[in-house]
Amino acid sequence: MALNIPGVVAMVLFYLLILGTGLWAARKSRKVERKSHGDRTEVVLLGDRNIGFLVGIFTMTATWVGGGFILGLAEAVYTPKLGLMWALMPIQYSLSFIIGGLFFAKPMRDKKYITMMDPFQIKYGKILSAVLVLPCLLGDLMWVSCTLLGLGATVTVILDVPYVYSVWISAAIAIIYTLLGGLYSVAYTDVIQLSLTFLSLWLCVPFLLLNPLSTNIAQTAFNHTFQAPWVGTLEMDKMWNWIDDFLMLGLGSLGYQSFHQRTLSASSPQTAQLTCYASAIIIAILGIPPILVGAVAASTDWNHTLYGSPSPYERGENTFILPLALQNLTPSYISIIGIGAVAAAVMSSTDSSLLSATSVFSSNIYKNILRQQASDYEMKWVIRVTVVVVGLLGTTISFLTNSTLVLWLLGADINYSLIFPHLVSVLFFEVSNGYGALAGYIIGMPLRILLGENTIGLPVVLRLPGCTFEDGVFVQKSPVRTVTMVCTLVAILVFSSLAVFMFNHNLLPEGWDVFKVKRNVSVAPADAVTQNPESDPELDENGQGVALQPMLQAES
Repeated sequence: MALNIPGVVAMVLFYLLILGTGLWAARKSRKVERKSHGDRTEVVLLGDRNIGFLVGIFTMTATWVGGGFILGLAEAVYTPKLGLMWALMPIQYSLSFIIGGLFFAKPMRDKKYITMMDPFQIKYGKILSAVLVLPCLLGDLMWVSCTLLGLGATVTVILDVPYVYSVWISAAIAIIYTLLGGLYSVAYTDVIQLSLTFLSLWLCVPFLLLNPLSTNIAQTAFNHTFQAPWVGTLEMDKMWNWIDDFLMLGLGSLGYQSFHQRTLSASSPQTAQLTCYASAIIIAILGIPPILVGAVAASTDWNHTLYGSPSPYERGENTFILPLALQNLTPSYISIIGIGAVAAAVMSSTDSSLLSATSVFSSNIYKNILRQQASDYEMKWVIRVTVVVVGLLGTTISFLTNSTLVLWLLGADINYSLIFPHLVSVLFFEVSNGYGALAGYIIGMPLRILLGENTIGLPVVLRLPGCTFEDGVFVQKSPVRTVTMVCTLVAILVFSSLAVFMFNHNLLPEGWDVFKVKRNVSVAPADAVTQNPESDPELDENGQGVALQPMLQAES
């Protein structure tokens, strides 16, 4: 296959458009920085908390509609063992946005956190919160890799450009404009990227549906034609796995810094909530085209295409089904447009993940732990270096696997099993403390490892009820991710309550209380104070509680 010159030209023009938009937004960011009288780090990481409703919708939706979303949906629908029943990501993400808008957006925006890890540092202290940052950073790295892998696979198939070139060039473009403009560049390029993704995907759909080599997808939805029905089946022994996957993507998405970065950058708490609700609708609409691509591919007799026999699934190339369908079932100019859709989606998610990981490291580790006296100038360079390092690491990981679905699920698994229960406990349970958080971390992470994960070759050590031995490996039939999440949450609350009880009842020495959960001795009622001022060592000579004096002075 020869190099697709028109396609390469179109990709170059697209990259120039995105880079130009990013540089324009970087100039806007620098102007806001010069005018800002507060923390300039907020300008870079949160757009000075001035992202409006319309731009907020674009950047929120574009963050989640990435290469993993588009290629992963098409791959799942096309794969005979999965099908549409296992490709519910648009619904799951819509649910995630709605829950985030209802319960998370306003409380966090009201308190003006910089990252979602701020409440951890405030409540648990610096050292423990730094440990909790690690899985958060790992999830973002998986996301960067997943998105770049999706673009590399698509460009390689359609344009015949070497995979390594397409991945590194795309990563370099995203790193440059994120480096220069921070959230402003990310948000405004997201507007362009999401618009291109939406228009390009929907433009490709009619050509795919009407191509003469495919059977009508309505006929193949439930009937065997060239392979299993693309709607898929849900067998009873896999019901718990289906529920597990649904909850993982529906709730685990709330454990990503990328989501909270959008709500924390909103111009007001109400704008943050409305952004979540509007994005929930749009992301469901954007999930339809890749689902149709997978359905058309499953309804195609590949023997009659230039691809030939055997089918992509039989060759183990179902990961590349979207670019293969565009290449073989649409005119060449339409396949190039499809490339633009994937490229736009990938860039929008890659830059978001870069900025997400950078925000957590620079704010929660460097600024709050390593260098509390760091100047704005120093922080600017820390942010720039971190963007480059995260980009290089994420790009390198993308060469270790050929499945976007695996990387996508792995990142979601980490956030759902470990980050989500910690976030829920620190935000909504007053009793949570450092002892519980440490116990949840110590219990949750080893438990998830022992339960195994066949997709990455992690063997099953701890077998839950229903575990079976298939093809030489143990396969869990229980919802292992949800089990881990619940165990982590329960451990946090139980050990937090236990620590409070033991220290407040003097069952453990106060000197052991490193997380300071022991409460002050409660003050007696005013009438009792007046009656016997000498009986309580906590009272002054006027009979007033010493502990209350600062409070009363503050009120006066």
